[in-house]
Amino acid sequence: MSSGAASRRRLRVVCGRSRSSPRPFGGWITPWLYLAPALVVLGGLLAYPVYQLGLISLFHFTQAQVSGGEPTTFKGFGNYAELFADDQFWQVLLATLLFAAACVVSTLAVGCALAVLLTRVRAVPRLALMLAGLGAWATPAVTGSTVWLFLFDADFGPVNRVLGLGDHAWTYGRYSAFFLVLLEVVWCSFPFVMVTVYAGIRAVPAEVLEAAALDGASQWRIWRSVLAPMLRPILVVVTIQSVIWDFKIFTQIYVMTGGGGIAGQNLVLNVYAYQKAFASSQYSLGAAIGVVMLLILLSVTLVYLRLLRRQGEEL
Repeated sequence: MSSGAASRRRLRVVCGRSRSSPRPFGGWITPWLYLAPALVVLGGLLAYPVYQLGLISLFHFTQAQVSGGEPTTFKGFGNYAELFADDQFWQVLLATLLFAAACVVSTLAVGCALAVLLTRVRAVPRLALMLAGLGAWATPAVTGSTVWLFLFDADFGPVNRVLGLGDHAWTYGRYSAFFLVLLEVVWCSFPFVMVTVYAGIRAVPAEVLEAAALDGASQWRIWRSVLAPMLRPILVVVTIQSVIWDFKIFTQIYVMTGGGGIAGQNLVLNVYAYQKAFASSQYSLGAAIGVVMLLILLSVTLVYLRLLRRQGEEL
């Protein structure tokens, strides 16, 4: 037998053994040992509250049951049936989806544009922009909402004076109130996108960007054809984070619209759940809304990740 044939035979034997032989015990358990502390913490902080939320949504749970005056009654999916039969729920759900989508798109657009700008300016303007963005990001939601309410106040706000709008009340109209809240949400959310995307851009080799510029590509073409594909993992993270944050927004809507606006015209699901649970003492309905929100967020996240994975396989 020639040496080449013998080598190929040994290679087949080795490859066959590697495919058929099971992984050693420590090979699959070691990663889980490293993840165990984090899984224990997440189990206590996330799994148990979600379990309690789902449990309450299956019972008749009002202020009487909270006070221990009456026993709880198992309703099964009766709370969900009652919730889905309410026209207001579907109106609030649609408003929440549209508002969250507008916030996510606006936040990503502003954050990515400023991240690119950071790579174009000198050190001093870059530092000033970074500090301003981090200051907005670090501002508590209640404080930021109160400041924006003052800026757009009908009597004392400087925005109406600069724009010549007189005593226009931004929070009285449904769309103007949503627009005002959107501005505040983008203001306090874009720094996360800006800093994360800027760090990703700095990690891209300069030779790649220079080659694209020498080929005559515009800044928009460089972003769309060069930077965006290379930054896809980072963009996935910031998009999912923005979807989660903006879909479950509560503080800005509650503070800036006075609990959901006039006659509930600015309600979103989180504020709607709060009103059902604490204002109306219908804790089971509030828990059912929370479960629906959780399922929607999980579905959107899984679908988005699947689409991105499919696009990555096609490239």
